Amino acid sequence: MASDKVLTFGDDNFEADVLKSAVPVLVDFWATWCAPCRAIAPLVDAIAEEYEGKIKVGKVNVDENPGTPAKYGVRGIPTLILFKDGKVFDQVVGAVPKAQLEALIAKAL
Repeated sequence: MASDKVLTFGDDNFEADVLKSAVPVLVDFWATWCAPCRAIAPLVDAIAEEYEGKIKVGKVNVDENPGTPAKYGVRGIPTLILFKDGKVFDQVVGAVPKAQLEALIAKAL
């Protein structure tokens, strides 16, 4: 069950919702067929709950929105990119431990 705190981003709303955000945004690039993406999904949901009000958390389905992943050089999924002030702040590729995501976010706050 996905958290209602996790937003859905796409090629159509990425600039407005991510790049122009007043707070850092963690974006999970994923696909329905990707097993590691499904494995990390509960962590992404937990981060969204715990950091509510401090950061935004959302997902981009790479199959439905090919433009955005291409623009940011996403070649493997899951790729999680943290955006701050409209720019890539940091990123991780693969199903990483929650502590690694929290360390990434801590640097941006």
